Formats: sequence, C-alpha cells, structure tokens
Amino acid sequence: MDVRSRYIAAAACVLLLAGCSIGSSSTFSLNNATVDQGYTCPVGAKALQYELHGTIDAHNGTSNTVTISAVTATMTLAAVKGGWLQKVGDKFDAGNVNYAPTSIGPGSSATIDVAIPSACTGRAAGSPAAWGDYAVTFAITSSAGRFKLDSQNKHRIVTA
Repeated sequence: MDVRSRYIAAAACVLLLAGCSIGSSSTFSLNNATVDQGYTCPVGAKALQYELHGTIDAHNGTSNTVTISAVTATMTLAAVKGGWLQKVGDKFDAGNVNYAPTSIGPGSSATIDVAIPSACTGRAAGSPAAWGDYAVTFAITSSAGRFKLDSQNKHRIVTA
C-alpha cells in the first residue's frame, strides 16, 4: 500500500467515525416543554381543584442513566381579559409536582409527563366571562444537573 492509499484509508476511517457521531449528543438535554391549552372554570366554582398536564422532551446522550429527583412548576399570570382575581405578573408556585419517568437510560429519549395541581374560581352568575393566560416554568433537578425550562405555550383559564 503506497502513502497516498494510506492517507485515503485514514481519511475514510475519520469520515466514518464522524458520520456515526453526527446528530448524537453526549449530554443530557431537555426541550419542547408544553402544557394543556386551557381549562374552563364553571360558573360559581370556588377554589375548584384540577390538574394541569405538561410534557417535556428529554434526551440522554450520556453513557449513564440520568435520574430525575424533582420537578417543580411555577405559573406566572401573563395576560388577562375581564375581571380577574390576580394581576399580571403574579406567580403561583405549584411546588414539587408529579412526573414520570423518574430516569432515562443512556442513549435514550423520553417524554416526561408532568401533573401540576391547580385551582380556579369561576365567575358569579350574570357576570361577564373572563380569562387569564399563565406562562409555566419548570425547574428540573437531575443527576445530570439542574435545568429551568419555559413552556412553549401558555395555559388559559376561562370563566365560562
């Protein structure tokens, strides 16, 4: 084998190895957080409990299982129309929320399902309907570090 052939063979090996790693990350990442679009609170309801659902896409590009030890959620009132009990900018800290799965294997991707406890108070009969849009921020604690992620959409509570 001449020198030129050796260089070509070496270059082919480098390209092959690079091609195998393109698109795969060697880190743990979270993205694409979303929440339920909305909830309609019945007329006359007072502190009616309901569950807001969210999802977060996770990718574990590491060679170790990543364990998720906590997920918290904060809802911030971003916009209102009509009479609303809170003002824009007010925050509701839902604290630790239920989530699954609790771990993501090496080289795997998963969707983390989140259940956030929430509540609403409906309008009085004869009052005009109103709504509030809430931005949701997730804080995730894992064996790969701490992450903060905003939902790509807002959750609207409507007083029907």
